[in-house]
Amino acid sequence: MSDSMSHHRTFEILTAEPVPSRRKPRHRSEDEKARLVAEAFSPGGNVSAVARSEGLDPSQLYGWRRKALSSGMVAPLTEAASKPAKFTRFEAVGSGTVEIVIGDAVVRAGGDVDSDRLARIIRAVRKA
Repeated sequence: MSDSMSHHRTFEILTAEPVPSRRKPRHRSEDEKARLVAEAFSPGGNVSAVARSEGLDPSQLYGWRRKALSSGMVAPLTEAASKPAKFTRFEAVGSGTVEIVIGDAVVRAGGDVDSDRLARIIRAVRKA
């Protein structure tokens, strides 16, 4: 036996898994982009949450928002921000009626009102 064969050899076995291919970008229509931008600009809208729900990277949606602002397609809400916020004190009582003050309007709702209907009423009062 030759001298080179009598030495111990070490072998290392490497295993590999295929790298997942990059997702192909989804081409979205201008209407769909506008809908997502509007949803992100809506009161209480969260860009990251909207992006996640649509399978987008939040930076993409932020980019669409920036583009919409710079093009003048949308404008930030400045009127509501310029109005001073009014707060009131109230005492909790065992009544089944709730009073919600929105600007100069008062919405009175019973405890049995459907929450979706109350939300629609509040949105309508805010628009008025």
